[in-house]
Amino acid sequence: MIIQAAFRPPFSSARRTACTSALNRSGAKSQLVDRSRRLFDEDFVPTLSSRGGRRELLRNEGVSDRKPSILVRFKGVDEMTREEDGRSGAAEIKRVLVIGAGAAGLAAAVELAREGHDVVVYEKSSEIGGVWNYTPDADSDPLSIDPQRKRVHSSMYASLRTNLPRELMGFLDFPFLAKEGRDKRRYPGYEEVNSYLRDFAEHHDLLSLIEFGVEVENVRLKKAGNGNSASESRDLKWIVRSNRFGKFNHEPQTKEDVFDAVVICNGHYAEPKLINIPGVESWPGFQMHSHNYRVPESFQDKIIVIIGNANSGGDISKELAEVAKEVHVCGRRWPETAQIKQQGNIWLHPLVERACEDGTVKFQDGKSTRADVILHCTGYLYSFPFLDTEGVVTVKDGRIDPLYKHVFVPAFGPTLSFVGLPQKIVPFPLFQAQSKWISKLLSGKVKLPSESTMMSDLKQFYDELEANGITTYNTHTMFKRDQFVYCDWILEQCGAQPLDSWREAIYFSAHANKGTSTNYRDDWKDQDLLDTATKSLVELSERLSLQVK
Repeated sequence: MIIQAAFRPPFSSARRTACTSALNRSGAKSQLVDRSRRLFDEDFVPTLSSRGGRRELLRNEGVSDRKPSILVRFKGVDEMTREEDGRSGAAEIKRVLVIGAGAAGLAAAVELAREGHDVVVYEKSSEIGGVWNYTPDADSDPLSIDPQRKRVHSSMYASLRTNLPRELMGFLDFPFLAKEGRDKRRYPGYEEVNSYLRDFAEHHDLLSLIEFGVEVENVRLKKAGNGNSASESRDLKWIVRSNRFGKFNHEPQTKEDVFDAVVICNGHYAEPKLINIPGVESWPGFQMHSHNYRVPESFQDKIIVIIGNANSGGDISKELAEVAKEVHVCGRRWPETAQIKQQGNIWLHPLVERACEDGTVKFQDGKSTRADVILHCTGYLYSFPFLDTEGVVTVKDGRIDPLYKHVFVPAFGPTLSFVGLPQKIVPFPLFQAQSKWISKLLSGKVKLPSESTMMSDLKQFYDELEANGITTYNTHTMFKRDQFVYCDWILEQCGAQPLDSWREAIYFSAHANKGTSTNYRDDWKDQDLLDTATKSLVELSERLSLQVK
């Protein structure tokens, strides 16, 4: 398989015709394309050439227009893994464990149950929602580096609102529409997202599948055949040891069980990532990671240095500026429109060069400031401390290896999978697409390529990443439009319809608005796109007999 110029994956003519016909029937194609083009300058225009979209690479997003962005390659339909003959046969029923009852785990549970699998979900906490569950509690170590610390899963701060509009965030067959008596904002707070997930779980009767207060301690392979290759994956089973924390248990009860397959949905916003700052071990101030940030009051009149200018760094810096004396935000890269200068009591800087014993923090541009606090908004690490594959799967420098299409370990076929690893995405629809693929593979309606083919594909993927200057840490990052191509490809493997084209158009309009407006959550310029999406989602809700208020 060869990646093509401007990252156009090779799809069959029949597939292209079907996509184009569907979009033409909707009558929305030309309107959405024209609207997208009006929202961007000429260097920032995605081109929608079919429903579900084949896209032109955005030239000013940090990757040259001569390079594919994330380089996720896809097979053409003539190389598809779908087994048409298998569709008419009886589905295989598997006993499947889903680890985690956050959004990814809920999506996996629904799709597995739809395929008739025997599903159980282990959730460590007492609630669904995962990272969307706010708690005022935080890790006992503010930097979250002490291995013996009291751990808190959620990274939610009290003021958090989504950075994507609600019409994009919802699952594909359960629209995230505003409801009376709840947060009706287009970019709602975390409580509304958590309420939506509860609605989703209750609608699909998922609570009956979830065992709360169960922490997975170990997942290991139980070999029933002569090997552990994907070709023998029908014989593979997994032994899972868990600790159960009941209401009246002084000590957790340990249990072992065996499953045909394990789907890992434990999220990747609980294990903070820190960057090295020379001299910080002698710096006398207070350090913490944004994982443990909740409210701004304790930072009154402080001088704060924030490391990182992505979503959390941007939100938290603006909130802290209301109470702090000074806020200094450091970023590896700044948009061309953002000059490195003072904005009120917020200063923008390049990265920190070093921290000094006298309390000073020096920046790479030669400037410095005395600081009381260094707040690390530096992202998170993938972590699966319970997974024991005897060295088959490794996690290093942000890469889970080997992983076919960010989901499957080639040696284990569909019996071990991950949902929700890609970053910089619209999460819930992608979770659902991945879960649908996993479910159909386990039921035998879809087949993976051979282990050797998947490993060859993965090697080519890594080679292309390196050749195009994309770091190992960004192996699972999807830059802008790649997620839409990725989701469409997965949905195609399952025989499902591609994403509606308004999704990509709104994604890019929201991204453009975010780059030019400090109040992007409440002031937008794509009302016509929002109207198109809302009409589509309301009609879908009515067809599915979902309650719309």
